[in-house]
Amino acid sequence: MSSNATSTPTAVTVGIAGLSIDDVVAVARHGASVVLDGAALEAVSASRAIIDALAADPHPHYGISTGFGALATTFIADDRRAQLQASLVRSHAAGSGAEVEREVVRALMLLRLSTLMTGRTGVRRETAETYAAILNAGITPVVREYGSLGCSGDLAPLAHCALAAMGEGEVRDATGEFMDASSALSAAGIAPLHLGEKEGLALINGTDGMLGMLALAIDDLRLLLTTADISAAMSVEGLMGTDAVFAADLHELRPQRGQARSASNLRRLLAESPIVHSHKGPEDGRVQDAYSLRCSPQVHGAARDTLAHAISVAEAELASAIDNPVLTKDGRVESNGNFHGAPVAYVLDFLAIAATDVASMSERRTDRFLDRARNQGLPPFLAHEVGVDSGLMIAQYTAAGIVSEMKRLAVPASVDSIPSSAMQEDHVSMGWAAARKLRRSIDGLARVLAIEVMTAARGLALRAPLEPGVPTGAVVALTESLGAGPGPDRHLSPEIEAITAAVLSGEVAARAAAHLGTLD
Repeated sequence: MSSNATSTPTAVTVGIAGLSIDDVVAVARHGASVVLDGAALEAVSASRAIIDALAADPHPHYGISTGFGALATTFIADDRRAQLQASLVRSHAAGSGAEVEREVVRALMLLRLSTLMTGRTGVRRETAETYAAILNAGITPVVREYGSLGCSGDLAPLAHCALAAMGEGEVRDATGEFMDASSALSAAGIAPLHLGEKEGLALINGTDGMLGMLALAIDDLRLLLTTADISAAMSVEGLMGTDAVFAADLHELRPQRGQARSASNLRRLLAESPIVHSHKGPEDGRVQDAYSLRCSPQVHGAARDTLAHAISVAEAELASAIDNPVLTKDGRVESNGNFHGAPVAYVLDFLAIAATDVASMSERRTDRFLDRARNQGLPPFLAHEVGVDSGLMIAQYTAAGIVSEMKRLAVPASVDSIPSSAMQEDHVSMGWAAARKLRRSIDGLARVLAIEVMTAARGLALRAPLEPGVPTGAVVALTESLGAGPGPDRHLSPEIEAITAAVLSGEVAARAAAHLGTLD
């Protein structure tokens, strides 16, 4: 998917302060390079000196001179600690299933690097530098889909990244070629890491996978919720609906922020529509439109407010230093529970619910276009030759099937938990699972909106000689340039895929906004 940002930086500086959502998207999705802040590297070295001193202490310190989890009370002699850290990474790199997408793995590594650069984890300077070098070389560790319970963070996915930094496991190079990590590092001139005390823990204890996917989902939904307003406007216009219900004073009676923003978009998109103006006045016998048209701002707006809440959670998490144990600012090394993914998991689930409802309403608008009893005089299924052609009948089936799956994916993952580590880790967040299903939901939303855009564009074309407004007309022209539009039955799948690509790239939103300046 593509960013909705107006500009994407070519380099992102990682320092003590947290990254922004746009920083994560730039590196993960658009290949921006990583620059390490010099002052932060000094802080990393200073915190490492504390770990070195504790490593020399005859008294045990968790994660430095002890085992982990249920083995936290087992003291490890200093000549075995390097093996302890390497064994931790190797044993935790236990993922299974399909490869996780490149952008997710890059986000995962960047966010772990960001935590390392806070100076709160106790890693060596060269460990942070190695992670930056791997990102800048375009090397992507192979991370498997299953393995994280979201507590203690995303252990297995992060372990696969740490394993690659050690020169073990599998990766894909900058061209996407599958190879062993040792060969990829060698080709890039990167020396494999030999982990010191605590470093194995520091590389795998974090919410970075679920947080990375949240940042990417926010980027997607910023675009898709604007696109939902555009497709709704096209449907209101094509179904001879009224724009009166989007009046600002009506929405001031219910001061929900997202609703007001969505209604504003709809007003602007429909303000100069000849079709809308053609049936205004007492001669229009309908009292009010169906909910899927009339209540679009209420549903889209609620989704926008949900997204705003998710952004606030993401920004707090991006400003966090998550590790266990963690070095405090006064030099203590303390165990904690900040790696628990509940805050992120909840909003990932919440976004899946919002995306599903927006898609559900979109599919209902699509269906109205195809039913001659409800489409205000258009041919059944928008068919070219009724009885011979099926028109867009099965395109609606596709949207309905996607929405049905999205409803299943909207069931929260974060309400589940399963104990692990001999009951030491007896409550987990399932945040990684929430993030994985949200990615599929977002893909589904994009496809459902694309089908509505395609359907509404055909409906608007069939309203000729009445003309759509300039913003929606620009989208109609785009769909026709991609091969869609009225006409005899033909292979529809390529058209759906092309319009979906235009939705995801932001081209649909850009075409509609060009006449208006911007859309919210």
